[in-house]
Amino acid sequence: MKRGLTGYYTPLPSGGGETARAFIPKPLPPEPPLKLDVEIQHLVEKAMLALGRLDGLATVLPEPAIFIYSYVRKEAVLSSQIEGTQSSLSDLLLFEKEGLAGVPLDDVQEVSNYVAAMNYGLERLKELPLSFRLLKEIHKVLLAKGRGNEKEPGEFRRSQNWVGGSRPGNAIFVPPPPDQLGECLGALEKFLHNDPVKTPLLIKAALAHVQFETIHPFLDGNGRLGRLLITFLFCAEGTLREPLLYLSLYFKQHRQQYYDLLQAVRLNGDWEAWLRFFLKGVEETANQAAQTARSLMQLAAADEKRIQAIGKAAGSALRVHRLLQTQPIISVATASKELSLSPPTTTAALGHLQKLGIVNETTGRNYGRLYAYAEYLKILNEGTEPMR
Repeated sequence: MKRGLTGYYTPLPSGGGETARAFIPKPLPPEPPLKLDVEIQHLVEKAMLALGRLDGLATVLPEPAIFIYSYVRKEAVLSSQIEGTQSSLSDLLLFEKEGLAGVPLDDVQEVSNYVAAMNYGLERLKELPLSFRLLKEIHKVLLAKGRGNEKEPGEFRRSQNWVGGSRPGNAIFVPPPPDQLGECLGALEKFLHNDPVKTPLLIKAALAHVQFETIHPFLDGNGRLGRLLITFLFCAEGTLREPLLYLSLYFKQHRQQYYDLLQAVRLNGDWEAWLRFFLKGVEETANQAAQTARSLMQLAAADEKRIQAIGKAAGSALRVHRLLQTQPIISVATASKELSLSPPTTTAALGHLQKLGIVNETTGRNYGRLYAYAEYLKILNEGTEPMR
C-alpha cells in the first residue's frame, strides 16, 4: 500500500539562495492503518517462532554468559562497521584484554564504546522503562571516548544534521530541525508504551526503528543506537531473557536495500515493504544466532573431551580452555592474572592446547606471545569481515 509522504517538509534557513527543507514524520502508528496481509502475518509467526527457539536455547546453554560475552562483541563490530569502522572482532578482543590495536585507535575505541553502551543499557533496563531519558544515558556511554566525543554525548542535538551530501541543500535526507525534536520524540516514546494503541512487539520494533532513524535526534551515533533500540525493546518486553538478537549482520548484508526501504517509507508510506524486510531479518538472524550458539557449544564440548584425555595436566588446561571461550585471544600474562595461575603453569597449559590443535600461537615471537582459539573465532567471525 502506498500512502504518500509519512510526514511533511518544513523550509530551513539557507544561504546563497539555495532551497533546503527538513522532513518531520507524523506520529506512529501509520495512517491509514497497516495492511497486515496473509504474507506479513505468516512472516510474523515465523519470526516469533525463531525468537522463541532462540530464547529457549539460552536456558539450555551450559553457561549463557560465556556465549553472550562473545556474541555481544560480534554485534558491536558489525554495527560499527556499518558506520565505516574497519575494526574486526580480533581487533576488539586484543584491545580489550591486551591493550593492542591492529587498526586505527578510534575505530577499535568506537567498537569498545558500543559494548559498554549495550551493557549499560541492559543493566539500566532492570531499573528504568525504555525511554528517551535512558537512551540519552546510553548515548553518553556510546560516545564517551574517541571519535564523536565532541558531538554532545548524551544530549539531543541543538543544530541541524543531515544524511549524505555536504549540506542540507544537497543531502539525501534531512531530519527534523532541533526545535521539532521534543514533539517528535515525545510521540515516539508514547508509541513505545502502547499509546495511543497497543502494538504487537515485532511490528512496534520495526516501526520504531524507522521512526528513530528518521528523527535522527543526536549529532552522531544515531545508526548504532537505532539498532540497539530493537534489542532493548525485545528485552524490555520479555520476549528475550538474554540479549541474543541483533540485526546488524542482516542490515550489513542488505545495506542498500535497508537504506532504500527507509526512504520508501518516508516518501511513499510503504511500511509493508519495510515490515516484510524486517520480519525476514528477525527470523534469519534468530536462526543464525541459535546455530552459532549450538556450534560453539558443540566445539567447546568436543575440545573439553580431548583435553580431559591428556591426564594429569588436564586441570589447568581445562581452566585455560574455559577462559578462551570468553577471550578467544589471550596472552600468558592475561590468562595467568585472570585464573590466578603462575606463568609457567599457564604456559604449560597453553602448550598442551597447542599440541591438541585447539589454540594457535599468532605472533611467532619468543616474548609477548598471543594464543588464539582458532575454530571458536572462525565460528564467531562469520560475516564480520570489514566493509571496504
